[in-house]
Amino acid sequence: MLLAPSLVLTNLSIVYALVTPSCALQSTLALHAVSAFSLLACALMTWPAWRNWRAQADARHQADDAVAYRRPFMALVAWMSGALSCLVVLAQWFPMWILSPCIG
Repeated sequence: MLLAPSLVLTNLSIVYALVTPSCALQSTLALHAVSAFSLLACALMTWPAWRNWRAQADARHQADDAVAYRRPFMALVAWMSGALSCLVVLAQWFPMWILSPCIG
């Protein structure tokens, strides 16, 4: 639940550190590679949370106490946190497609 948002911050830090070398080399390959890896890692971390939420949601229908709702809720929060993190990595990656690293 916390690893995917941490990956977003790590992606931002690494990409920011690579802007100067990318400008010097006139290549955005490293920037795209880091963002692609971050997005893939984020999606791979989100997938088990989604599977866990689906499994827990199906099991919840068999029990009717408060504890039975806690696990699906935590799995849903983890899934949504991972999905939001994937969306943020995409939003960070988007300017690299249209802007040069040497602007500014």
